[in-house]
Amino acid sequence: MSLRSLHSWNVTPTEAREIQERFRNRVRQKNAASLRRIRHVAGVDVSLKAAQVTAAIVVLDYPTLELVDVATQRQKVSFPYVPGLLTFRECPAILAAYEKLQIEPDLMLVDGQGIAHPRRFGLAAHLGVLLGKPTIGCAKSRLIGTHDEPHEQAGCYTDLFDGNELIGAVLRTRANVKPLYISVGHNIELPTALDFVLDCCQGYRLPEPTRLAHQSAGGLLRSSRARY
Repeated sequence: MSLRSLHSWNVTPTEAREIQERFRNRVRQKNAASLRRIRHVAGVDVSLKAAQVTAAIVVLDYPTLELVDVATQRQKVSFPYVPGLLTFRECPAILAAYEKLQIEPDLMLVDGQGIAHPRRFGLAAHLGVLLGKPTIGCAKSRLIGTHDEPHEQAGCYTDLFDGNELIGAVLRTRANVKPLYISVGHNIELPTALDFVLDCCQGYRLPEPTRLAHQSAGGLLRSSRARY
């Protein structure tokens, strides 16, 4: 699959922040028309060990959530660890994995932040703008913002605020387990994002796309469909 290049990845932390500020206004918090006909949903996750990153993308049929495609990419990381700039460590490998896919996803669930980010341009938002696809940030931990604790029942959520700005939701995907931090990535509205995340849950804390992507990035998912 061919990808468009909006900027260089060989940048300094200062330049990386400038890129986030420059492209943040391209994030679209409206439902794309394509969301009415979702056939394939992807999960995106990465594993970082020492100076290497392994990115994994799994593609599932929707709504059956049957695994139909897997691609991974392992490569060296040159960008330093800087909170709020993890995209610049992870995204080059994710894009390389994306190019290996044979089935193009219509929606992507990303283990990372969308607009719930200091510059409103986390990994899910950045990836969505680069690919021009609907994306959802499905983070396991909070980067910024404040919230009330959601009820312990699965499907309950509370709003995530940065000051007076709504930047996401704290969603309980399984009863009595830690919630996930859901935020808009691109081409989707928050209520729609929450619906899709819950639709993709199969009794685990993580929705099935990111759960399988996590396994794949860690080398635990064995599939005849995988491309390395």
